[in-house]
Amino acid sequence: MIFQNSVPLANLARIGKLKTEPPDARERAGLLHSATVRLQDARQTILSLESRFDLAYNAAHAAALSALRWHGYRSENRYLVFQCLEHTLGFTPEQWLLLNQAHNKRNLAEYEGELDVTAGFVAELIENVAHLIAASQSLEIAHDGATRTVPPP
Repeated sequence: MIFQNSVPLANLARIGKLKTEPPDARERAGLLHSATVRLQDARQTILSLESRFDLAYNAAHAAALSALRWHGYRSENRYLVFQCLEHTLGFTPEQWLLLNQAHNKRNLAEYEGELDVTAGFVAELIENVAHLIAASQSLEIAHDGATRTVPPP
């Protein structure tokens, strides 16, 4: 699905929350490859729950960033990459709020040493990340027959 209305993203760039930067197919391919490999590893139940969470979270971030980059933007704030999914991939608030919740859990672990995740939460995150990767990959397929809206430099 291609989103021609980039007004919300342009507004975020106007106020300095996003930066405009031409899309880079090689960068996107690398991000999607990283997301796919990390997701595969996150599914390995032999790993600790904490490691699986970390892998799934980082896969989500790479896939979400690849979608943002496809639209010609970059963010220095991890949480914003997830919040922009409504505008980059058409995600509903329910879809991106789970990723935002994972981001908050990641921050608690990273900065306060406290990771509180359950097996159910990690399984739901993994399922959501698989959908996110597929949606981000579909931008390339959809591009063959449509025009993307890229912000001016």
